[in-house]
Amino acid sequence: MKSKVENDQNISLAVKNNEKLEFPFRDSNKNSLVGKLRYWWSLTVAGLLLLFGALPMMIIFRIINRQIWLYPFCMWGAKTWIRASGAKVKVRGRENLEDDKSYIFVANHKSYIDTTSLFAYTGKKVGLIAKKEILKVPVLGQGISFINFLTIDRSNPERAKQTLDKARKLVESGYSFGLFAEGTRAMPGELLPFKKGAFHLALQTGAAIVPVVFKNTDYIMGKKTGVVNPAIMEIVLLPPIETKGLNEKDNLLDLLEKTRGAIAWEMANG
Repeated sequence: MKSKVENDQNISLAVKNNEKLEFPFRDSNKNSLVGKLRYWWSLTVAGLLLLFGALPMMIIFRIINRQIWLYPFCMWGAKTWIRASGAKVKVRGRENLEDDKSYIFVANHKSYIDTTSLFAYTGKKVGLIAKKEILKVPVLGQGISFINFLTIDRSNPERAKQTLDKARKLVESGYSFGLFAEGTRAMPGELLPFKKGAFHLALQTGAAIVPVVFKNTDYIMGKKTGVVNPAIMEIVLLPPIETKGLNEKDNLLDLLEKTRGAIAWEMANG
């Protein structure tokens, strides 16, 4: 068994080299019939909210050219789905944020439920950047533009740059933005290497980065588990990391390391 000193050294080295980390986690019973039923109930609720809630409002708000009015309804829908999935939410660290500032929220990603939670519980008006595959989801794929939810195609550098340019303009207009720097959901207990897009965006806008740690969401609805477990999820908003006066050429990798380190140490010790 590794000593604490050895474990801390391994974490520090993996953070510095931007390598995958593994932490202890609460295992989920993939064979639980009740868990599987909860999983399908969660998907059913999501579908009903989209079909009978979001879709009619999208049509109405598009007709009257008031698409942004969808935002508060989406906030309600996100919180309703989270509750219906059996998750109770505990947020720690909102006192670290200033009311009149925009931030770039950079989070770890272990579950589908992370995305809606980052949207609904930071206390800020948040746009999100996600993989382009979300466009294939009926209703959701058509409605995300109403609430400044952008998709990124990492296989196409020019289109990825255009997405970050749109996000930069929205940050400059007063929005905060949330990104999952791993680029995909990690398996339970893992922290994957970080992509650089979030840090380009922060440096281009001068917005401070808020490292965000999702805890227990891999137990509630973990990747490839196929079950949902009712539990308390914790969202930790760590102290902001300032970016003003920094530049992409000299400071990007250092900023990535600081942010990933803050998230890794919270996952290890929090």
